[in-house]
Amino acid sequence: MKRKKMTIALIAHDNKKAAIVNWALKNKETLAKYDLCGTGTTAKLISEATDLNVKRYLSGPLGGDQQIGAKVAEKKIDMVIFFWDPLESQPHDPDVKALLRIAVVYDIPIATNKATADYVIHSKLMEN
Repeated sequence: MKRKKMTIALIAHDNKKAAIVNWALKNKETLAKYDLCGTGTTAKLISEATDLNVKRYLSGPLGGDQQIGAKVAEKKIDMVIFFWDPLESQPHDPDVKALLRIAVVYDIPIATNKATADYVIHSKLMEN
């Protein structure tokens, strides 16, 4: 029996948006195999740059991180790619930490930098 198509959430803090867009461009062919979603501006930028369909949730500070976390808890998101900026304080830092926590609780991969995202997205475990 074939597994359902995996869903990947794409998120980036302001200082990391260019990096995640560049990463998505380099991995466009691979990402096209999956259902994609993301927080507000990140989803919009990736969709515009890659022509991939990326379902948009709210901006992170306006509840998007919580929306993604809820979908993880509902088992509707299978992986999170979250380029976050550990050197910049975020007004929604509790939401960010909650998202990181919920990914661990539900044992889904969460890549928080380019190196980890590269390893995870190209893992043999990602093959459907």
